Amino acid sequence: MSSTAAAPGRPGQVLADLLPASRVRDIALVLAGAVLTGLAAQIAVPVPGTPVPVTGQTFAALLVGTSLGARRGFSALAVYALAGLAGVPWFADGSSGVSVSFGYILGMILASAAVGALARRGADRSMLRTAGAMLLGEAIIYAVGVPYLAYAAGISAAAAIAAGLTPFLIGDAIKAILAMGLLPTAWKLVKR
Repeated sequence: MSSTAAAPGRPGQVLADLLPASRVRDIALVLAGAVLTGLAAQIAVPVPGTPVPVTGQTFAALLVGTSLGARRGFSALAVYALAGLAGVPWFADGSSGVSVSFGYILGMILASAAVGALARRGADRSMLRTAGAMLLGEAIIYAVGVPYLAYAAGISAAAAIAAGLTPFLIGDAIKAILAMGLLPTAWKLVKR
C-alpha cells in the first residue's frame, strides 16, 4: 500500500482515502467508525408507543459508510454490532445484546456498505446526490429493521410499520438534510 495520500477529490475516492494509506489507518478508521456509532447511539429519545427510540445511531452509521467507503463502513458497523452482542453497552440507551430493535443494527451494516459504494461513485459530493444516498441507506435500514421488529415483538406488519417506521420519517428527513450540507462541504474544504 502507498504511504501517501492521493490527490484530493479524485473519482473513486471517499473522504477516508485522503489519509495516508496503510493497514493501521484502515483498522483505526474501522474502530473509530464503530466507536462513533456507539457514541451516537447514546443520543436516544424515547418515542411513545414504540420500543424503538430516536437516536443519532443511524446518522452516524450512514456518515461512517459514506466517509469510509463500503468495505471499511461495513466492517465498522459489523464491529459495532458484534461488540454490542458481546456485551459492550453502546447500543441505544447503553444497552447491549439482542433486542426487538436489533434488526435496525443489522440494516445499518448493509446500509453503510451501500452508501459507501455510492460515495465511491461521487454520491457524497453534491447535495442532491447525498440526499439520495442517505434516503437509500435509510430505506435499507427500515427494510431489515421493520420486519425484524414485527417478528421479534410478535406484532403484525402494519403495527411494526406504525411503531418502527412512521414516527421516524421526519427525523430521517432532518438527518438527510444535515448530511446534504456536511458531506459536500467536507469535499469543498478538501479541494481548497
